[in-house]
Amino acid sequence: MVGPMAHSRARHNPADGRPPVRRAAGTVAVLFLLVGVLGFVPGITSGTSDLRFAGHGSGAFLFGTFQVSVLHNLVHLLFGVAGLVLARTVNGARAFLIGGGAVYLVLWLYGLAVDHDTGANVLPVNDADDWLHLGLGVGMIALGVLTGRARP
Repeated sequence: MVGPMAHSRARHNPADGRPPVRRAAGTVAVLFLLVGVLGFVPGITSGTSDLRFAGHGSGAFLFGTFQVSVLHNLVHLLFGVAGLVLARTVNGARAFLIGGGAVYLVLWLYGLAVDHDTGANVLPVNDADDWLHLGLGVGMIALGVLTGRARP
């Protein structure tokens, strides 16, 4: 027997019947929520005693690599919540992925342009964040375009 109920103990898959763009947006949103929470967890984020609300002076690093602040973590959490809300519809999911990807490309450009050791580095970002933002921007836009196409 093949299909969603291949045997008598099979469980219903909540993703069955959901368009791929909605699943992709929901997955990305959950990842942002997870990263936002992990930014406050000692051990996963080093230097939590040096975590500042905002600015380049925050000495906290998610996974010991990505500089974070309270504001940076809150942005990830809000981005995740927005993604979950928008993932409820196909158009919203596509908008979240493509629009959010564009936002991350702008953040990448911001990271390249701003001096990381000045007050202008409000979020804060470092070189690792910059390259992550480039990957997120390109990846989210690609997901929005490739999974958001109408099926033949």
